[in-house]
Amino acid sequence: MLDPEMEFFMDPSRCIGCQACSHACSECDTHRGVSMIHLEFVDRAESTQTVPVVCMHCEDPACANACPADAIKKTADGVVQSALQSRCIGCSNCALACPFGVPRYVARIDQMMKCDLCYDRTSAGKRPMCVTVCPSGALAFGPRREIEALRRERPANRFRFGRQEVRTKVQIMLPGEGDALEMDVAELMAEGDADGRSSGVEGRLPDFVGR
Repeated sequence: MLDPEMEFFMDPSRCIGCQACSHACSECDTHRGVSMIHLEFVDRAESTQTVPVVCMHCEDPACANACPADAIKKTADGVVQSALQSRCIGCSNCALACPFGVPRYVARIDQMMKCDLCYDRTSAGKRPMCVTVCPSGALAFGPRREIEALRRERPANRFRFGRQEVRTKVQIMLPGEGDALEMDVAELMAEGDADGRSSGVEGRLPDFVGR
């Protein structure tokens, strides 16, 4: 079981695009050489700013709810596991349902995979692999009081998609006193269509990320 005081924090504004997190993740013994974390460009046309994409471990995971094979399980301490190989049928329903666009299909093993918070490590009192190598502090794992004492940004785990609010186990660092992030997906999709750009992950991130 996870220590209830230990939480995962992500600060997109600190990401320097070094890919250390992705390489470290693929070296984890239980991942079979597949990285469950990846980087995305916030706005490739305008900036080199990248952001790590990890599973947010929703309190009510849409990926698990949409899985027809019951392959995605949530642990008692709130960690949403990657799809079980014995059950996963590679249908991509979880990727379509996830509001953060996290799960990915790995053709080599015919399985949907995503970050599982390094549960084999964190449940044993260790930090996630990605956190151990992040040189800029974009990824952190520890007690909330320590993070709040060291950072100007404040942690938040509430995301609003129109009328729906999604609460997550992973905390994202926001500037100021905000405790929730508004995600107007319809508006972002319209903007993406208008300027010819994709309305993917860059449209799911806070405005301050690329500053």
